[in-house]
Amino acid sequence: MQAFEYANPATLQEALGLLGTRWGETEVLAGGTDQLSLMKEYLATPKRLVNIKGIKDLGGIQNTKTGLRIGATVTLEELVENAEVRKVFPALADAARGVSSPQMRNMGTVGGDLCQRPRCWYFRQGFGLLATQDGKALVPNGENRYHAILGNSGPAYFVSASSLGPALVALGAKVRLASSSAHREVAVAKFFVTPQNETSREIALLPNEILTEIIVPHEGMKNASYEVRQKEALDWPLATASVALRMKGSTVASARIVLGHVAPTPWAATQADQALAGKAVTPENAEEAAKAAVADAKPLSQNAYKVQLARVAVKRALLEAVKA
Repeated sequence: MQAFEYANPATLQEALGLLGTRWGETEVLAGGTDQLSLMKEYLATPKRLVNIKGIKDLGGIQNTKTGLRIGATVTLEELVENAEVRKVFPALADAARGVSSPQMRNMGTVGGDLCQRPRCWYFRQGFGLLATQDGKALVPNGENRYHAILGNSGPAYFVSASSLGPALVALGAKVRLASSSAHREVAVAKFFVTPQNETSREIALLPNEILTEIIVPHEGMKNASYEVRQKEALDWPLATASVALRMKGSTVASARIVLGHVAPTPWAATQADQALAGKAVTPENAEEAAKAAVADAKPLSQNAYKVQLARVAVKRALLEAVKA
């Protein structure tokens, strides 16, 4: 990898002062499970790497007045093992547990999961974020069996790689972002964005900011996640669904159904939400909601199979959420 300056700040303010104003100048190191791979492949060539693992304020899981606070450097394994998360937010615990490698769960962080770069093989092979060559998009007529079936009208065709993103969107979570001059709060649903050019990123984070924590509100919603994958060993899912249901007796007062790994961002399936409102979660109603979730899908030449997988994920997530 390219030589770089290594900084090991002890405080958040010190770390923020070390960041650059443009993407690529400086990168943040937490678990390193993605960042180091990018650097080894020369897809990231920062002049400075800022290690935030030693900043105590960025760790820990606590209940607060506004909800469950999850520090950015909390590992996926810590999330899985936390009793409060498992009891109140099973959608989040299930999503973290889906990262099947113990090594990745023990090193990978919650913040890193949200900020990781796309797994698209065109991007990873150096064809850029939007996968173009000579001004032409390579994905529509190329090898696209793992690419998006929703939100893929261009220019981005990759799928969001975040395991936790869909669950956090369904649960109405927010992220807190800090720079040396200001702090702001962004809904996770708006944190993920579809880039319009090669100089953009897939998240609303700015180059001079650090994601410091996630706040998950206690809304008393039944929730679950379900994923469909090609193999049980370490791999990214083919399609996932996270659901959060506000119940009124045995019927759904309101629903949030969010698909993962099928679009450039976690995909809020609002048509499915509407299809389920006022109804009981029966296998038949869950199937109807699942069909609504993918009604607007536009598969590419090799990934039509994802439509059925996403439908299955929605149905099973809904039925799992109301089990207890």
